[in-house]
Amino acid sequence: MILSANENNAIAYYKTAFEGNPRQAVADYVGEEYIQHNPVVAGGKSGFIEYFERMQAEYPNKSIEFKRCIVEDDLVALHTHQVWHNADQTVDEYVTMDFFRFDELGKIVEHWDSIQLIPKISANSNKMY
Repeated sequence: MILSANENNAIAYYKTAFEGNPRQAVADYVGEEYIQHNPVVAGGKSGFIEYFERMQAEYPNKSIEFKRCIVEDDLVALHTHQVWHNADQTVDEYVTMDFFRFDELGKIVEHWDSIQLIPKISANSNKMY
């Protein structure tokens, strides 16, 4: 499978930030502006960096697996499975969907997301990812 440049960049951006280096992710993959739609993350590049640095400090052993990537025009959607290890030794799992808009230079300029905790009990045997 051949990945598009925007698809590669969305995955690399999110992986770099998630694994603890949001400053590098912003430097490498974000355009001049950065519009954030997640209500718990402050706007702009600095808000993104601050959020991911705090997340890394609080959850250093978290992991992410990219399940799907969908590309349409200047938009890339990522569907992920995330595992977060809490300070009390419990583990939370999330399914996320992140949407990125790219500018004409191939840089990320806008982000939307939806995050859902995977429940311990499901009414069916299908995975959420």
